[in-house]
Amino acid sequence: MNDPAAPEIERFLACVALTMWGEAAGYEAVLRAAADPEATPWYDFSIDRKFSVDSTFAQLADAVAERDLAEEKGTEALRVEAARALVRLADSQYFEDKLGELFDNATLRALLDDIKDVVGRGVRFLTTDEKRRFDLPTQLVDLASGVSTVDGPLGVELAMSVLDAGTYPRTLKHAVPIVHRAQGPEARRFGEYLLTVGDEDVRRQVHEILNGS
Repeated sequence: MNDPAAPEIERFLACVALTMWGEAAGYEAVLRAAADPEATPWYDFSIDRKFSVDSTFAQLADAVAERDLAEEKGTEALRVEAARALVRLADSQYFEDKLGELFDNATLRALLDDIKDVVGRGVRFLTTDEKRRFDLPTQLVDLASGVSTVDGPLGVELAMSVLDAGTYPRTLKHAVPIVHRAQGPEARRFGEYLLTVGDEDVRRQVHEILNGS
């Protein structure tokens, strides 16, 4: 993994393997990669077909999400720090469609402040004339969706902050699970909002959730 003479693919796969195995060396490599993403030796080695952008951080996030071996090996605290470093890149690096489903509830609770910060930065970016090469609004809503499993009101608040910056069909579809996950009055109000702005498919899904079908 740390051999500069090795091919980038081998270094990347070694990092993924060590991280999935709960090894400190893997998490430390993820932290280094997150500190300067585009300087990572394997950056742009794996390219997403949909957006033609780097997808290595999505794969590293998958590896960091595995927690069983980290608990066995006593590296759980380092795993959470690696997850924190990755989440803080969510406004600038692509994570496919994974951030809403990726982390367990304990990890999400540990990262709530970081998620609030990165969603805030992402929303501010959305109000500028600059553009990301991937679907940033949907990625931010995916994070809000994950948050809604542990803090419903916060998940709704974060999602609304993104949607206030602009509603997009794909983003609205990714927002639907929040209605189910958040529960309570905030979730119902959010569902009613989606009924007013969503397309036919979004409205159908929200109706099913609100009506318990």
